[in-house]
Amino acid sequence: MIAVLIVEDEPGVREGLGRAVAKLGHRAVPAAGLGEARRLVATESVDCVLLDLRLRDGDGLELLRELRAGRHRDVPVIVATAYGDSERTIQAMRDGAFDYLTKPFDFPLLLATVERAVKQRALVQTLAPPASLPPARGGLVGTSAAMLGIWKLIGRAAASEAPVLITGETGTGKELVARAVHDYSTRSAAPFVAVNLAALPPTLLESELFGHERGAFTGATARRPGRLEAAGGGTLFLDEVGDLDGALQTKLLRVLSDGSYERVGGDERLVSRARILSASNKAVRPGEAGCVLRDDLYYRLAVIEIEVPPLRARRSDIPLLVAHALEGTAARAVSEEAMGHLLAHRWSGNVRELIHVIQRAAALAGGEVIDVPNLPDGVRDERERYTREPDDEGVTLHEAVAAVEKRLIVRALARAGGNRSEAARQLGIGRSQLYLKIEEYGIDVPGGRGEGSSG
Repeated sequence: MIAVLIVEDEPGVREGLGRAVAKLGHRAVPAAGLGEARRLVATESVDCVLLDLRLRDGDGLELLRELRAGRHRDVPVIVATAYGDSERTIQAMRDGAFDYLTKPFDFPLLLATVERAVKQRALVQTLAPPASLPPARGGLVGTSAAMLGIWKLIGRAAASEAPVLITGETGTGKELVARAVHDYSTRSAAPFVAVNLAALPPTLLESELFGHERGAFTGATARRPGRLEAAGGGTLFLDEVGDLDGALQTKLLRVLSDGSYERVGGDERLVSRARILSASNKAVRPGEAGCVLRDDLYYRLAVIEIEVPPLRARRSDIPLLVAHALEGTAARAVSEEAMGHLLAHRWSGNVRELIHVIQRAAALAGGEVIDVPNLPDGVRDERERYTREPDDEGVTLHEAVAAVEKRLIVRALARAGGNRSEAARQLGIGRSQLYLKIEEYGIDVPGGRGEGSSG
């Protein structure tokens, strides 16, 4: 019988998880803390672990790392916690967690994850964590379900040496994702070298990437190393890789295949040790309309693919992003009514546009609070802007966010005819997250409460 170790210090939650595991036909092995869990793994045969992080006698991440380093390194560990912050999510996934689920639990999802973990036990990667972590992730901010998925992918990618392709609309923060992958990887002490391929003319791009020899062309008065050489054993980030012409795609494919290249005008074979990360806001997948990237290059670049969601798909992150954008400005807060407009805006320019709007408004506010008149016309005059009802006096920011979330969910469900999977796709969130929001806000689902209108 499959044995599932449940490390949880809340008795009610521990018992509930035990009952759920028993329904699968597995044996629940309860542990009320780290000490008891350590004793059990030393004496019991364990096939899967459900692990809370904040325990009364220590940090669950300690047990995760011990399991990964010891004889239980192949046992899948599912982190099941009330804390879904970015730092803990990245650390857990980087340290080898099979998945990261947050409370309150979607029990069907949790049980499906246990079954998947048990079946895929042989596939769990167990790589040693980097010696140290950087203190922050730059401007990458968010606690939404969509961003939780990004943190998890960053953690997986950081534990790997595989090439990563980051896709998403302009302004979503693709370079920040690339920097986070580098910063949390074992290459974090080596250079991170970024090249915007769209910003350089094709005549200079080859020299910029691969370097050139003296006399290779007019003006080449000395040998010059390229960005690939400068990256050394670190990371080379190729932004807007979809803009590469055919000849350079062929040369990049060779680098990805065996690491080899030559400087422009030279015949010496050089070998790169850099890891390649790339990004594009254009069509890059085989068969997509307008795609100019070679199929074989795509498959080499996208061993791991991270799609960064647009801001409109993670509106609950807007207050956090606003607070981040206010840092270093004269303004200290945004009025409730102004926040309502920010929550309702479409943000075609994504996070980049939001930061620009906040910094501009802070410069124009003439005080410590940004109000509606300080916002640009396009944000202030948004048709679907948040509007306060007459009895809205004293509404909190949490309530304002909840009101916008509820309205967006109701509209998405109406457009999808009650199909929750389709509504979740439109909103850019997970299906389980949508279920929780429907229950939290008491939303009536058109056509019933099942996957679609038929229930």
